[in-house]
Amino acid sequence: MSLGAPFALPAQTVSVSGRVLRGGRDTIPLPNTWVVLHRVTREGGGPLDSARTDARGRYRIQLRSPDSTGVYVVSAWYDSLAYFSLPLNVVGRPAAHVEDIVAYPTTANGPPIRLARRLVTVARAGPDGTREVLEILELENTGHTTRITKDTLAPTWAGRVPDVAGQFQGGQGDISPETIVFRNDSVHVLGPIPPGPVKQLSYGYSLPASARTLLLPIDQPTVELNLLVEDTAAVVTAPGVESLAVQELEQRRFAAYRAGPLAAGDKVEITLPSGKFRPHVLLPYIIAILATAMVAALVWALRKRPTPT
Repeated sequence: MSLGAPFALPAQTVSVSGRVLRGGRDTIPLPNTWVVLHRVTREGGGPLDSARTDARGRYRIQLRSPDSTGVYVVSAWYDSLAYFSLPLNVVGRPAAHVEDIVAYPTTANGPPIRLARRLVTVARAGPDGTREVLEILELENTGHTTRITKDTLAPTWAGRVPDVAGQFQGGQGDISPETIVFRNDSVHVLGPIPPGPVKQLSYGYSLPASARTLLLPIDQPTVELNLLVEDTAAVVTAPGVESLAVQELEQRRFAAYRAGPLAAGDKVEITLPSGKFRPHVLLPYIIAILATAMVAALVWALRKRPTPT
C-alpha cells in the first residue's frame, strides 16, 4: 500500500450528532433545518450526507468508513448563509458530538462593527530596502444579526491603510481573503460578520525603501493596538503608548508596544531607522566620480606642454 493513499478504517461507522440553534436576543432550537456532512481533502471535497433537524434542533448522520486523510465538518444553512462547525475527530471513534452550531438572521444594518484589537508587525528592511508589514485585526459584531452586504460599495466593515503602503494582499483568518478588497486608501470586507466571538482579519503590504515614517491611520475607535517592530531602534509615538520587552518570534527579535484605547483621529507614528548599507546603491555615484576624474586628468594632460631638452 502506498504511504500517500487514503487509509480507510474497515467497517467503521461513526455517528455524527449535534444541535443547531438560532441566535439573537434569545437562543432557541432551529427545527427543520438541513444539516450537511462534508469531507475535505487536499484535492477538494464535497458533501457526503445530510439530515434535517428535529423539533429540538437535533440531528444525527451516519458516517461510514471514514479515512484518516480527510477532514470532516458539518454545515447548517439558514437565512441565505452557511454556518460551519470545527473539524471533527472521527478516527477510531464510534460517535462524534459536534458543538452547537449557532445561526443568526442576516441584515445589512445594525450597530457598527467594533475594532477590538489591531496588531501591526513591521519587519526589518530587506535587501532592496523595502519592509513587509502584516496586520491582524479582531472585529466584533455587537449586534444580534449577521452583518451582510447587498452592495459591494457598502462593505460590512472598512478601515484606512497607510498612504505609503503598496502591494496589498489578503491573509488567512476567520474572514476569507477572497472577501477582502483594497480600494484607494482603505481595506473593505465584503464577507459576512456574525455576532459572537471576535473574527480575525489579516492582510499584508509593503513599504517602499524611501519610507522613514509609518503613519498608522486611526479612523475609528480601537480598543487596543499592539505593535511589533523588528527594527528595535525605531521610535513609536502614540497616545498612552507603553513599551514592552523585546520578544523573540521565530528566531527574530521584535520591540513590542501597546497602546489604547484609541479614538478616531489619534496619531500613531513609527519612525524607522535607515536600512542596511548596500554598496550597490553607491555604484552610480562612484562611476560618476571616476568619470569626472578621468576627464580632468585628460584635460590636464593635453594642457601640459613638454619640457625642452
